[in-house]
Amino acid sequence: MIANQFSRLPLLAAMAAIGVSANAEAATPVFINEIHYDNAGSDSGEAVEIAGPAGTDLSGWKIVPYNGSGGASYTPICNLSGSIPNQNNGFGSVSCTISGLQNGAPDGIALVDAGNALVQFLSYEGTFTASNGPANGIASVDIGVLESGSGAAGQSLQLKGSGSNYEDFTWAAESAASFGSINAGQTFGGATPPPPPVSQCGQPATLISAIQGSGGVSPLNGTVQHVEAVVSADFQGSGNLNGFFVQQGSDADANPATSEGLFVAANTPVNVGDRVHLVGSVAETYGMTRLENVGSVEICSSGNALPAAVEVSLPFDSAGNDPERWEGMLIHLPQTLTVTENYNLARYGEFLLSSGGRLLTPTQVAAPGQAANDVAAQNAFNQLLVDDGSNIQNPDPVIYPQPAGLSAANSLRSGATVTGASGVLAYDFGVYRLQPTQPLTFSAGNPRPANPAPSGPGSLKVASFNVLNYFNGNGLGGGFPTARGANTLAEFNRQRAKIVAALHQLDADVVGLMEIENDGYAGTSAIADLVNGLNQLAGAGSYAFVNPGRGKIGSDEIAVGLIYKPGKVGLAGGAAVLDGSVDPQFLDTKNRPALAQTFLDKASNKLLTVAVNHLKSKGSACDDVNDPDTGDGQGNCNLTRTTAATALANWLAGDPTQQGAANTLIVGDLNSYAQEDPINALKNAGYRNLLETMVGNQAAYSYVFDGAAGYLDYALAGPALAAQVKSTTEWHINADEPRALDYNTEFKTAGQVDSFYVADAYRSSDHDPLLVKLFVPGDLDNDGDVDGNDANSIKAQVGKCNGKTGFNPEADYDRSGCVTYADYRIWYGHFTGYTASLTAQ
Repeated sequence: MIANQFSRLPLLAAMAAIGVSANAEAATPVFINEIHYDNAGSDSGEAVEIAGPAGTDLSGWKIVPYNGSGGASYTPICNLSGSIPNQNNGFGSVSCTISGLQNGAPDGIALVDAGNALVQFLSYEGTFTASNGPANGIASVDIGVLESGSGAAGQSLQLKGSGSNYEDFTWAAESAASFGSINAGQTFGGATPPPPPVSQCGQPATLISAIQGSGGVSPLNGTVQHVEAVVSADFQGSGNLNGFFVQQGSDADANPATSEGLFVAANTPVNVGDRVHLVGSVAETYGMTRLENVGSVEICSSGNALPAAVEVSLPFDSAGNDPERWEGMLIHLPQTLTVTENYNLARYGEFLLSSGGRLLTPTQVAAPGQAANDVAAQNAFNQLLVDDGSNIQNPDPVIYPQPAGLSAANSLRSGATVTGASGVLAYDFGVYRLQPTQPLTFSAGNPRPANPAPSGPGSLKVASFNVLNYFNGNGLGGGFPTARGANTLAEFNRQRAKIVAALHQLDADVVGLMEIENDGYAGTSAIADLVNGLNQLAGAGSYAFVNPGRGKIGSDEIAVGLIYKPGKVGLAGGAAVLDGSVDPQFLDTKNRPALAQTFLDKASNKLLTVAVNHLKSKGSACDDVNDPDTGDGQGNCNLTRTTAATALANWLAGDPTQQGAANTLIVGDLNSYAQEDPINALKNAGYRNLLETMVGNQAAYSYVFDGAAGYLDYALAGPALAAQVKSTTEWHINADEPRALDYNTEFKTAGQVDSFYVADAYRSSDHDPLLVKLFVPGDLDNDGDVDGNDANSIKAQVGKCNGKTGFNPEADYDRSGCVTYADYRIWYGHFTGYTASLTAQ
């Protein structure tokens, strides 16, 4: 036999190093009793046994293996449970198979009790110091015996001798294994009651403020510290945050720059209001200062008053309102704050708040460059993520909005407000977040709009709608998953129902589509399928699509398209396509080719050319064409979009449909915000940005990204058309809604697949549709009525277009967009209540 190398002295020294009292071993006289770590041929016979007084409850105890190369713990960890049986004079043993124990040189095993306190840290074939886990910073004690090569499955290293405590026994060389029973040659004496533990409450401890420090990283990072404070919030348990927060109260320091709160990464029986004494290692994990590897938790008293919550207001700053000074503390936000993003509401149970209303995309309201970057910096300070106190992905239920939680009928839209939020300020995954300790008070500051547009004049309605990768498989019910969009036929049917409902309720006469599958115009194509769905709802023949006479438009997986109501408009000539073959400035390997069609408005008898576009996105790189993100806020591919916009304006100026229509309208997803270069290029070419002039850049938005709102979807009127536009509006059915309410079924429980979905317009896409009303026959003075002023306007203008000064009712019936005798006749026929006798000049 080899003499026992694990004396009581090094055990107590190790315990002292992690803050465990000198009586800890006697209080829990449980120890490692048998080891087999190097099985021949396979890992299946490797195991560890512990022994101790019969009746000892092992619930929460565990055996943690360590690799001496680097000193880190590894899995599998053996979690113990139940009680130790009585096998020998009041003592017994319990064994645990740990397949894959490392094979020496050296390696080790830690025995950890239910309070996560280290009881033993043994090693074989040498010593080392643990670098993490419950033995972090502790040197192992070598048992002094080893297995010779690959040990036989029936062999093990065992303690032998007699006595009642660990130090009474000696580790022996390999012998026949006896896992689950007392070792051969081992006799226990009678168990004796352990003495009471020595209390550490009131003993010297480090103030949390000293641990937090006044910077972003703890000055005591990596050290073992004693902490005594009150439990301020409890988020313990699997699925929660696996820990709790403690905060200094009347013993806080007087420095406002140092936080008094701290997260404790431990699951142990404590309650809010308990004053606890803790021993653990200070760590910076995901950017938050924490106490980890907690080796001792002692409740000093219960029912203590909590420290008062600090009143905090947005926006933060880098000086006196820096959130770092409140990390881990109870805070209260007295403001009414606005939900500015809900993208991960159902994925991680979180949403973003801001003050002063929702955040706006920098280049929506500021020029690219320094001005936009300044807005981005302001946005970064003016936001706070609200979490749900859980680390579960795809939680069910999603608790916000409280009290009922998220469902298709109970959305939490961007623009809603929260007043008087309270909780703990935490930091995780790169952002400050509030972990609420009280229910939140929500108000629907931005309710769902029932109708797509206000009532008002306009004989023609034109819309722009990004239909979010509308791919219909092979058009026959199969072919899923496709390159984009729905993964299954069931998902596609859900998507189709939502898109059709939105388009039907939008009720536009002409609709420019983006992100429709680029699979041609046959009866099985995506655009044909969409029109069929609309006609099933609106009536046969209500809608048709524009066929440009080619198999596909461009080489991208998605394309633009045009659908229209034949009863309201007619096609004037054929469609035209802008791609690189028409103008090399238009890079169609990046931008989707543009599609233009001239329509005759049957109510006003006016011609309108609609050009639908989808320019290159900001997210994917254009480095291959030397067009990177320059850091000015416009993202990738800005030059690619700008030259395409210039090419588009030039193309339309040349009348690509050859119909002589002076009225031109650009619609579509231009992937540019209102102040960016592509939009300025179109404005410089004479186009009016209708959202800017009729809604305002501070109010208009169609898309939410990175917590901020702006619009990527446009209607730009050419010079001849601008004065004839009556209204422009966005229908906010998509951008404000949580993405979980869309058609997709992934990341949802079976119940959520149903409860999050309704076949309505809301969250039918990620972009809001845009609607333009124009052309009211006879409405020439723009004063909202129809009277003699309109008649005089017609009389003054009839025949005075295209350089002509005379008038011939037949010859001038040219539908050119000029005011002709035909316009007068239509006006007079529509408003028969006006009885004045009118004659054309």
